[in-house]
Amino acid sequence: MANAAAIGDNLAVARKRPSARRSDWRFKWLLVTPAALLILAISIYPLLFSIWVLFVNYDFQIPGHAFVGLKNFKQVIFDPVARYSIWVTVVLTFTNVAIEFLLGLAVALTMASTFRGRGLLISIIIVPLFISPVVVGQAWSLLLHRPFGPTNYLLELLLGHEVTINWLTQFPFNFIALILADVWQWTPFMFVILLAGLTAIPPHVFEAAELDGVGAWRTFWHITVPYIAPMMLLAVTFRLLDAIRLFDTIFMMTGGGPGTQTYSASFYLYTVGFTQFHLSRATAGAWIFLVLTLLVIVFLVRRLLRPEAR
Repeated sequence: MANAAAIGDNLAVARKRPSARRSDWRFKWLLVTPAALLILAISIYPLLFSIWVLFVNYDFQIPGHAFVGLKNFKQVIFDPVARYSIWVTVVLTFTNVAIEFLLGLAVALTMASTFRGRGLLISIIIVPLFISPVVVGQAWSLLLHRPFGPTNYLLELLLGHEVTINWLTQFPFNFIALILADVWQWTPFMFVILLAGLTAIPPHVFEAAELDGVGAWRTFWHITVPYIAPMMLLAVTFRLLDAIRLFDTIFMMTGGGPGTQTYSASFYLYTVGFTQFHLSRATAGAWIFLVLTLLVIVFLVRRLLRPEAR
């Protein structure tokens, strides 16, 4: 009789298990649903709204939202300032990333070997990564500002004659100033990733090359570079995708000037949308910029994932 009662209890518990599983499943969804709905609301709604804004005249200075078709796209495409801002973005992006990559690689190669004080020195090198780009732009603006900044004075001491460079308003020094600020902040990013790749190389590989009498230059090209090539591509990809959105330092240092000389694509969209209040044109420009950026992203990601596909 006891065995029969135990079997009956087990059967009753087994019958309750599906309902318990269903209640657990419903409880999990009950916890997840508010967050999922919030994410959809703050991502899908602005996306759909921006698509509507593309085809209407959404301008704070003009009442109503009349349908204009592709007029907003045409205004951006045929705007010489918009085309110029794309070129400025391309030049600054590739220049910044190239310099940051070379400097980051050089510093990583220097720091790959252990020595006394290495940890402290690495900590100092990566400090700029934790500073806001707005603060970086303001700091470099103060350093380069004429006549109050110390840069021209230090150059006078070094060169032995008067230096009157307007770093923030004079071409090409305004571009050099933007590059200096960006390189100072983001070279440590390249350095950290490349140093991680260098420290992952097995030491016995270098020992074997040294025993075989391989020179330092050949060791670098035939051992170091192939080993860290994926990390190089990863660092360049991440930095390139971030550098395309250059805005903060331009806003703080040159304000896009003089005139529109240092307009990047992001600064152009900001000016059109939030200074001139042509929100439809700014939205159309943002979608065009998004498509162009997406082409770069697809190319870089395919290159990045190619070794895994093999």
